[in-house]
Amino acid sequence: MQQNLIHKIALSMIPGIGGVLARNLVSYTGSIEAVFSESKKNLLKIPGIGEVNAARIKNNDYLVKAEKEIQYINDHQIKVYFYTDTDYPRRLAGCHDAPVVLYAKGDFHFDMDRVVSIVGTRNATNYGKEFCDELVSEMAARNYHVLIVSGLAYGIDVQAHKSSLKNSIPTIGVLGHGLDKLYPSMHRETAEKMLKNGGLVSDFPSGSKIDPQNFLQRNRIIAGLADATIVVESGSKGGALVTADIASSYNRDVFAVPGKVGDTYSKGCNKLIKNNGAALMESLDDLEYIMGWESGKTKPDAVQASLFLDLKGKELEIYNALKEKGELFIDQICSVVNLPMGQVSSTLLEMEFEGIVAALPGKMYRIK
Repeated sequence: MQQNLIHKIALSMIPGIGGVLARNLVSYTGSIEAVFSESKKNLLKIPGIGEVNAARIKNNDYLVKAEKEIQYINDHQIKVYFYTDTDYPRRLAGCHDAPVVLYAKGDFHFDMDRVVSIVGTRNATNYGKEFCDELVSEMAARNYHVLIVSGLAYGIDVQAHKSSLKNSIPTIGVLGHGLDKLYPSMHRETAEKMLKNGGLVSDFPSGSKIDPQNFLQRNRIIAGLADATIVVESGSKGGALVTADIASSYNRDVFAVPGKVGDTYSKGCNKLIKNNGAALMESLDDLEYIMGWESGKTKPDAVQASLFLDLKGKELEIYNALKEKGELFIDQICSVVNLPMGQVSSTLLEMEFEGIVAALPGKMYRIK
C-alpha cells in the first residue's frame, strides 16, 4: 500500500504531466506502478507523451521525492486522495482536468449533499462582506447541511470562511501551495479554526513555491468541488471571474450578486449577469429556487408512473441517462446530459412528482 502511494504521489509531481496526461498514462499502461516500469520506447507511443515527458517519468528522482512527501504526510496527519480512489471527491472526479492527487487536512466530508463555493475580490467592501454574512447565516437558520468552499484569500474568500465558522457551517480553503505553509499568513488563526469544522485542501506537495500561477490553477478545484459557485463581488477582471468561467465549463451553476452601476467591485458581477454568465442572486431564496433547495418542499407521495411516458427535452435526456446507467448521483447526471445543476435539479423534482424517478440518499436518482 505504501509503495502504491509512492507511485501515486510521484506521478503528480512530474512537471508537464497534468490530470489529463496522467489518466492517459494509467489507462494505457494498466496501473499506476506500470507507468514507472514501462519502457521509454512504449511510453513514447502514448498520445501526449514526448521525449521530454518520457525522460521525466524514467527519472527516479520523483520516486525519491514522493518518499519524502509520505514522511511529511504521516508526520502531519494529512489525507491523500488519488483520482481512482473511491473516496476521491465525486463532484471533482467528473472534471476532465481534476488533479491526480489531493492533499487534505481537517474534519469534513467532500461529498455532502450540498456544496457551494463563494468567491470574490480581494478588495471586499462592506456590502460584499455583509452579503456573505447574511447568506451563510440564513443557510444556518434554515438548517441546511452544506459545505462552503473558498480560497482563504483576502477579501470575500476569507469572509466566506469566517461567516461559516461563526455559524458552525463546515468550510474548506483550497490553497495555491502545499499544506506546510499558509499564505496569506495573517489568515492563520482562521485556518486553524477551520481545521476543527472544515479544513484545508491542496494539490501541491509540501515545499512548493508560492507562485501567482498556482492560485489560478487551484480555482479549478474550488469550482469542481461545488454544485454552484457564487461570485459576491468582482472587478472587471480577477480570479473570481476565472473560477466562474471554469464552473460554467463543468456545467455547474454560477450566481452573481448585483451591485450599483459603476461600482468598481461590482463590474464583474454585473457583467456576468448581463451576459447570462450567471444567475442574479439577491438572497438565499434565489439559490434555493434555481438549485431546487426549497426547505419547505416535501417529497411527493408515491405516484403510479404512466405506462406510456410522453417525455421531451431535458426530461427525456435525463430519463435515457438513468435508463442506461441505472443509479446516478445528480452531478453525474449533469455531466452525462451536459446541463447545469439548477436545470437538472428542477427537472428531477418535476419527474419525481410525476412518479418517473425516485430520489435516493445522497442526491442519487433512479427510474421508478
